[in-house]
Amino acid sequence: MDQDSRIIVALDCDSRTAFDDTVDRLGDECRFYKVGLELLTAVGPDVVTSLVARGKEVFLDLKLFEIPNSVAGAVRAAGARGVSMVTVHGMGGRGIMSAAVDAARDFPDLRILALTVVTSMTDDDLADIGISDSAEQQVLRLARLADKAGCHGVIASPQDVAALRDALGADALIVTPGVTLPGDSPSEHARPGTPRAALTAGASHVVVGRTVTRATDPAAAFRLVRDTLAV
Repeated sequence: MDQDSRIIVALDCDSRTAFDDTVDRLGDECRFYKVGLELLTAVGPDVVTSLVARGKEVFLDLKLFEIPNSVAGAVRAAGARGVSMVTVHGMGGRGIMSAAVDAARDFPDLRILALTVVTSMTDDDLADIGISDSAEQQVLRLARLADKAGCHGVIASPQDVAALRDALGADALIVTPGVTLPGDSPSEHARPGTPRAALTAGASHVVVGRTVTRATDPAAAFRLVRDTLAV
């Protein structure tokens, strides 16, 4: 896998104009985009169709957490639109994750990824919802459950990658949001890391957001991220 396809740009846009502008300015540099709840709610699912039509891969970050039948229906809808990855919430349990995996079987290029612990959450946040284990322990627990359910991989912070790679083996996808370049603010991420550190630890993909999309020249910013991976 070449470095460009391992970098996913998060389109945290609130309008079609902002979406089109970002994608147009990145041009051929970026091959893989994350579409999350903000963009999907503000603009609608046609943004996914638009990206696929441009030859881009789409990581649809829905964090599905519903009854298994509803989750399966959402996964089938994502597959029909040509999505490459879709997320389910590991906290939903094995039944929900298995339903997503089963629904994806009709779409050979669709991968199901389980969210472990949101990168903004700390040990204190977990304690607030009755989980006494640390974030690291909870990440590993949910990752192992996702593996048993047949998920193709997990979403976790850069700081969790090394332990996850040991636990899940060489073939699992490990996608890491919360990556920033040295000197950048980690924003709302409580467990950040650099793209190079994440990939060195064993991540299959890194997700970058404002570092690229809010830059004066997004294409140049993307190239800078890529260059840090080649050092």
